[in-house]
Amino acid sequence: MADQKKLAIVVGAGASKEYSFPIGSELKQHIVKLLDIRFEHGSRQQSGDHLIMEALRRICRPANEDPNEYLYASWRIRDSLSQAPSIDQFIHTQRGDTRIETCGKLAIVRAILKAEAGSSLYIRRDGSKDTLDFNRIQNTWLDALFGVVIDGCTASELDERFSAMSLIVFNYDRCIEHYFFHALRNYYKISDTRAAELIGRIRIFHPYGSVGELPWQNTSEHVAYGAEPTTEQLLTLKDRIKTFTEGTDPDSSDLARIRAALGFAPRVLFLGFAYHQLNLALLAPQKTHPEGGSRRIIGTALGLSAADCTEIMLELSESFSCLTEQIHLRNDLTAAGAFGEYTRALSFRGIEV
Repeated sequence: MADQKKLAIVVGAGASKEYSFPIGSELKQHIVKLLDIRFEHGSRQQSGDHLIMEALRRICRPANEDPNEYLYASWRIRDSLSQAPSIDQFIHTQRGDTRIETCGKLAIVRAILKAEAGSSLYIRRDGSKDTLDFNRIQNTWLDALFGVVIDGCTASELDERFSAMSLIVFNYDRCIEHYFFHALRNYYKISDTRAAELIGRIRIFHPYGSVGELPWQNTSEHVAYGAEPTTEQLLTLKDRIKTFTEGTDPDSSDLARIRAALGFAPRVLFLGFAYHQLNLALLAPQKTHPEGGSRRIIGTALGLSAADCTEIMLELSESFSCLTEQIHLRNDLTAAGAFGEYTRALSFRGIEV
């Protein structure tokens, strides 16, 4: 029964929108503002992000490069990004231009950390509390998922349920890891170590990287949720961001594990995912569950047309070797709404505890 209850969740930007994170078009606007680096009378910076500019100077010093070459790359992103579906797509179409890639990745890190700080999951560091305001985030998808996972379980019985989950997260933020850590501590009053151990049982993949590890994940090299990074941290975190080319590297062990997790999961849930063809190609499992006839795929598609949903269902049917009748694609549901609509289908109740 435990194998039949395995669940793989594919998470896109639309899911994080429930926590006030920017979707792709909004992220582009933030990046344009960050990279609109201009100087007054050639010396005083009057616009754009000061930390990014300092990072570019640090990059140039050892090789005695001209920082203006990176400024030109920043301006190219600023002036062209509105034409691209996303910052990732723009960097992908300019592959081979290392300056575009560097400036784009620096801006992604800055934008995502700022978004974490502006999200409803941010904990203000004023010493007044050290956990989330769970009243503020009721009826959101992580709140709903947590409820499904803990249903009927004591803290000592959770290991198998957490082990039955895989999360493929196309977002750069750490809101899932951050939420689960604080939710477990608050609900079960367990130690940080035990909470981290349980979260470690979930297979969490970020195909395009993330903005680093959280303090409870790595005591030596980390950046707190929503923190303002130092220049050194920004330069390090830049290398944690992957382009489309890097994320779809066929020799990547992560890619193989992602496809295995999806291939053998009898239940697959897509939340806030845009179903871009490049990303669907990345996910396509090479092997599928031996009981393909019992597979069930549920997905939100808020804002997508009925015609596009039909096409996406055909693509999913081919990728996952199942019938379209086994796919439920809903353009009328939010990420949180999916849990209310498919409560029994997503239940872990069949796992022995």
